[in-house]
Amino acid sequence: MVNLTINGIAVQAPPGTLVIDAAKKAGIEIPAFCYYEGYSLQAACRMCLVEVEKMPKLQTACTLPVGEGMVVRTEAAAVVKARKTTLEFLLTNHPLDCPVCDKGGECELQDMVFRYGAGESRFTELKHHVDEKQWSPVVFYDAPRCILCYRCVRVCDEGMGVGALGVVNRGVLSEIAPSHGDHLECDECGACIDICPVGALTSGTYRYQTRPWEMQHVGTTCTFCADGCKTTLGIRNEKIVRGNNRDQSGINGEFLCVKGRYAFDFQEHPGRLTAPLMRINGKLEEVSWSKALAAVAAKFSEVKSRGGQFGVIGSTKTSNEENFFLQKFARQGLGTANIDHRRSGDIVTLIDALAGKTDALGSVQDAYLMKASLVVGTDLAQEHPLLAFQLRANFRHHDSHTYTVAAGPVREDSYSVAQVRAAAGEEMAGVESLRDRLAKEPELLVLFGASVKGEALRKLVAFVGSLGIAKVKYICLMDYSNSRGAMDMGLLPDLGPGYKPVSAAGLALPDMMASTGLDVLWIVGANPLARHELKSTGAFVVVQEMFLTETAARADVVLPASSAYEKGGTVTSGTGEVQRLHSAAKTMGAKPDLEIMGLIAKEMKLNLGIWANANVFEEIRREVRGYNIPLPTIATGQAVQTSPLNGRVAVASRPDLIQPAGNTLFTSGSLGKYSKKLTSVMEYPGALYKPQY
Repeated sequence: MVNLTINGIAVQAPPGTLVIDAAKKAGIEIPAFCYYEGYSLQAACRMCLVEVEKMPKLQTACTLPVGEGMVVRTEAAAVVKARKTTLEFLLTNHPLDCPVCDKGGECELQDMVFRYGAGESRFTELKHHVDEKQWSPVVFYDAPRCILCYRCVRVCDEGMGVGALGVVNRGVLSEIAPSHGDHLECDECGACIDICPVGALTSGTYRYQTRPWEMQHVGTTCTFCADGCKTTLGIRNEKIVRGNNRDQSGINGEFLCVKGRYAFDFQEHPGRLTAPLMRINGKLEEVSWSKALAAVAAKFSEVKSRGGQFGVIGSTKTSNEENFFLQKFARQGLGTANIDHRRSGDIVTLIDALAGKTDALGSVQDAYLMKASLVVGTDLAQEHPLLAFQLRANFRHHDSHTYTVAAGPVREDSYSVAQVRAAAGEEMAGVESLRDRLAKEPELLVLFGASVKGEALRKLVAFVGSLGIAKVKYICLMDYSNSRGAMDMGLLPDLGPGYKPVSAAGLALPDMMASTGLDVLWIVGANPLARHELKSTGAFVVVQEMFLTETAARADVVLPASSAYEKGGTVTSGTGEVQRLHSAAKTMGAKPDLEIMGLIAKEMKLNLGIWANANVFEEIRREVRGYNIPLPTIATGQAVQTSPLNGRVAVASRPDLIQPAGNTLFTSGSLGKYSKKLTSVMEYPGALYKPQY
């Protein structure tokens, strides 16, 4: 450790640590605009100047490594004067429009001017003005506000791997510009907006809506892909007006893709269902909740009493509590094993293949820390942007090795040490061609997509096991926010919660749709009729849904459901990390799926336990292996990884049931199309395995 003194305080730091970081760890703030942890050094703003004994000039703390015996002063008179002068220069052309600027209340420049700024400026020349530009539906740029810190350029290039921004012109005319001239062609993630220390880059959803202190900030889990990002939603008048995660409180740090940051506007879509619908004289008409629930309960009871056949289809976007209660309702309340959901990853085969191994399932943090990664059968940056972000950061910070085996060009190719092309379902030949190089790695994280399933997955696990690598972990990639939770909770016809075998298996999803003998089909948060034809033409169909999807339009009763942003509970990411949902907004007339199921059970006079989230989760902790997790951790907004590894899974593999959606950054099943922001960007809908930008 290196010993130094900062403002009279003795500090120890590892060799190579920058003075700005050493001071931060000692609780001493050194202001900076251009410096941002995790990205390349710029030394452009000069706000971090400090005084160092025996050095004749002030030094930039963001580029100066600590030295043995170094004596640093961060608030010396010369330092304060230099910062005041720097701010004076930055304000030369900066418009003093704080009352209307969207960054007001969160602006780093505003904070520093209050702290160090001069009361008046020596510059009396007219300010250089450039009109505001709109680069995309979600990104606006106001050049006069820009202080040329280059944070946005670096986060786009280094963090996202896109390189959509750069600097044009020289001197006072310098400004940030898209690489395509007057518009962005990128991931539309908005990271450039959040990382901007001033109001130069503003959001197309948030601008001129409200102020930070007027919002309630609710941290919850993103409702789209399976990566499990935390998004902090800004709420005003019970409406979501902004999404970000600037406090870096989730497994994603402050990273969010376009869906997590902007696609919350599906909440306000005019197509949201706000009242139950019943088919009367062949048409769906609005009815009261009491009438709709009574009709559903009466039909369920009648079919159950005569031994009729039920089919139950669950969702990958409902909470763990809702999924657990649904399978319990089906098995105990209706007496049917016909329960399933749309599967997008073969986690069942993976658990079986890893029987007897411990610590074999990877986490989001592993993607950042493991020394080597093998990415098989997925366009990771498109389908799992957080994991792709972690791998890129791992390469930049730790020089990790990445190997890709994919059907076409992927963004990971740009920094991978080996790239192999292999058609979907034929990846093993490509993986085996990397044997000699992989065998030299000290540890390996294997991330695989939906095309690696069944016997191919067993071969992959056996092959990697034969390499003799000391530490190997696997991540089974899935599509939606609770795809893993739906499996863990037992939304399967042949496995109960925790992958415990059931006495008699029921029908899988495609088999239910193909059956001609169903009397009732109960669908909670899914849209199977978008892909399958329902053969039981006389079946009584009940759908819990937010929108009038293809499936809801066929239903006899439609019950309006709340979204994940409108309810509590927990979800499990694709990497098995359990996080809490928190209710942020409200839609009048809609109810959480758990409450709807509980009310149906009450109407049927079934005793399935209290349907409150806390009660159901306690039952999950008792019955589902790996879910006896510390409640205070997830209650405070953190994630806890659960592991269902419990020996062999006694069930025959059904690879044909793995049906991935093939979502891009700009699509998310039937839910994504209801976001106007998501569908308005020019990159929508995007395509997998295509060269980008």
